[in-house]
Amino acid sequence: MLIVTDTFQQTNGVSTTYKNLRRIAKSRNIRFQVLHPSLYRWMPLPFYPEIQLNLQPCRLWRTLNRMQPSQLHIATEGLMGLVARSWCKLHHKPYTTSYHTRFPEYLALMWHIPARWTYAYLRWFHHGALSTFVTTESMRQTLLNQDFRNLVIWSRGVSEQLISPVVETAPAHKLRVLNVGRVSKEKNLDALCTYQDTFDITLVGNGPYLNELKQKYPRVHFAGYQYGQALAELYASHDVFAFPSRTDTFGIVMIEAMCNGLPVAAFDVTGPRDVVEPGFSGALHHDLKEAILHCQVLDKQAIRQKARSQWTWSHCFDTFYQHYPKSGRQTV
Repeated sequence: MLIVTDTFQQTNGVSTTYKNLRRIAKSRNIRFQVLHPSLYRWMPLPFYPEIQLNLQPCRLWRTLNRMQPSQLHIATEGLMGLVARSWCKLHHKPYTTSYHTRFPEYLALMWHIPARWTYAYLRWFHHGALSTFVTTESMRQTLLNQDFRNLVIWSRGVSEQLISPVVETAPAHKLRVLNVGRVSKEKNLDALCTYQDTFDITLVGNGPYLNELKQKYPRVHFAGYQYGQALAELYASHDVFAFPSRTDTFGIVMIEAMCNGLPVAAFDVTGPRDVVEPGFSGALHHDLKEAILHCQVLDKQAIRQKARSQWTWSHCFDTFYQHYPKSGRQTV
């Protein structure tokens, strides 16, 4: 199996997904190779420095010529993905794609680029793929309304090292509210941090909006990047997981939280709508504060048990493997 992606060495949902697929493939003795910008000369993307921009697209083309893959998966719509798509088209090789990021909404929010322009590019990019993987039914409906084709729902999983043993914590004076993810403006973190006097809020992660948030919200705890058992313990030591983003396609951190028994408070939008079961595993509300307060009475042990049986990387890999293009199938 060959994957081409514009992000792999970074901390984000895309990288997490393919690193876990590679781990499962190795356990099943299935060859799984990833081509990513770190294999070439690269520079940080100016407005998104955690993303690497491949400065040697011709070398990627030569890599594909040398490998002569009979099929591949294109994970992202950046320069690496463009080169791989062009190579497949020229050589009549079948390929699949995936839709990980809501770029039309992000670019409209951050730089006022009309969403219809971005959707036009993405519709062209994914046209011709045997399948385009999307994370949820809501995301599938959104893209169907934008005239995308051959959409396959592809869920996510949680690694065992991110699940902490059940720990009983003493009640606190304030609800302990956690958020994990990229600290950037499009994540709508102000909607959570504004309650710094109401809740004991911890943000895990880093990003271009971090320093501004620190200045605006001095009573919020900023923990930086956390990984493995340290991150699992942070999940387990809090009462509620808040997910204020309105523009995510999924949000792996929500299912990580639920696997550790944390109910999720979020807005009723794509991503949370497909992951959270209101009244059981969390609360969806137009007022994030109200959603957080509703979560405090939910059964954390029941959330943990159901989430651990539902969200597995093995199931995620099975779906991917089932739809991975087979030799001889042609693109259109």
